[in-house]
Amino acid sequence: MISYIPHNQIDKARWDRCVLESVNSLVYGLSWYLDLVSPGWDALVEDDYRSVFPLTHKWKFGIPYLAQPFFTQQLGLFTTGLLSEDLVTRFLQAIPLKFKLVEIHLNGMNKVDPAIFHVTPRLNHEIELMYPYDEISGRYSQNTRRNIRKALDAQVVVRRKISADELVSLFRNNFGKREGKLGYRNYIAIEQLIAHSVKQASGILMGAGHREGQLDAGTFFLKDRSRFILLLAASDFTTRNNGAMFLLLDAFIREHAGQPALLDFEGGNDPNLGRFYKSFGARETTYPFVRISRIPFYKQIRRI
Repeated sequence: MISYIPHNQIDKARWDRCVLESVNSLVYGLSWYLDLVSPGWDALVEDDYRSVFPLTHKWKFGIPYLAQPFFTQQLGLFTTGLLSEDLVTRFLQAIPLKFKLVEIHLNGMNKVDPAIFHVTPRLNHEIELMYPYDEISGRYSQNTRRNIRKALDAQVVVRRKISADELVSLFRNNFGKREGKLGYRNYIAIEQLIAHSVKQASGILMGAGHREGQLDAGTFFLKDRSRFILLLAASDFTTRNNGAMFLLLDAFIREHAGQPALLDFEGGNDPNLGRFYKSFGARETTYPFVRISRIPFYKQIRRI
């Protein structure tokens, strides 16, 4: 039986045990992570936390709806039992009717029946790091190699120690300012995510600049078992053509090549971004985006 559980009644110890022991475990599904990116999240739970499904809700015009939180690429169903399409269907159908609009990303191992739900595949890009660096870098495009050389010629150097504030400020003042999608609470959330991860030795901050004290590009990688997730990347628009981001990602790959791990670029639906990741030899993977509308004025409310 699948039960709806409001936030204040969730047994987070059992929740985390289920996520960690599930075959499709992802850090996004852990309670501490959800608490930061979607405060007050609710849950669907089956068989005493044998299977769990987070409900990351928001409000618009006084109506509750489900939306994917920023910095959380994939959620959906996690189970220690048999992960089947039928089980995914039953959980999606168990989403309470009070959530009039559902627009969420499930994880790559959640199979959705397109005859029942409106589902769209979303793209991700990944690199297997288990191979030697020479083999991985041998799959770089000519443009990537050229940009790495450009960065070296410009005397861009990789910095092993940057602060979360430096990286978040670089993002906010460049891409963040241009896109305008993130609000104050979102920036607080990513700073807290970085701080928590670094404290737990599961976060890696790196930067690159063409002179001392200059940050032309920065990255934050979140270690999730055998997966390194590129959770945040930022470039200075005024110097972004000096190849700093190319050099930075190459340095990370060089340092972690040969490990039984995966570099998860966490994105690629944008064609330009997809080409950038593929230029490092990344392969495409997919995960489902599910939309369920229970309201007649769907187009108005979805403009979030």
